[in-house]
Amino acid sequence: MHLRALDTADGPDALALYNELTFGPPSTDLAAYLLVLNHPGTTIIGVEIDDRIRAMVTLHILPNVTWDARPYALIENVITASAYRERGIGKAVMQHAAQVAWDQNAYKIMLLTGEKRGAQDFYRACGFDSEDKTAMVMRRP
Repeated sequence: MHLRALDTADGPDALALYNELTFGPPSTDLAAYLLVLNHPGTTIIGVEIDDRIRAMVTLHILPNVTWDARPYALIENVITASAYRERGIGKAVMQHAAQVAWDQNAYKIMLLTGEKRGAQDFYRACGFDSEDKTAMVMRRP
């Protein structure tokens, strides 16, 4: 198992994982992957096993005016290939992403998870909690 930042060559593996993650139509848009990959402050971290990316997480580091201008981190698109789940791979990529955020002096790491996915226990096992925050989302009409 090798944890690393993904690059342009990882696009096909990343798209395959995104397609396992989404409930919508399959994504084949390599340009969208490259746009996210090259966005300032964004890193897509993956786990490589047998020369393929088997898990990944998108980590955004965003500046904030409060907390003496320290950044906060936002995690999105957490996915482990279904054949590789229950092996600690997802937790390893989450811990690595957290360490990257702490190394960049983030004062907090946030994520949202849907009720349908049933991933709350996984995120709690990774150190997240929802005791003092309420997540709210506005979607474009």
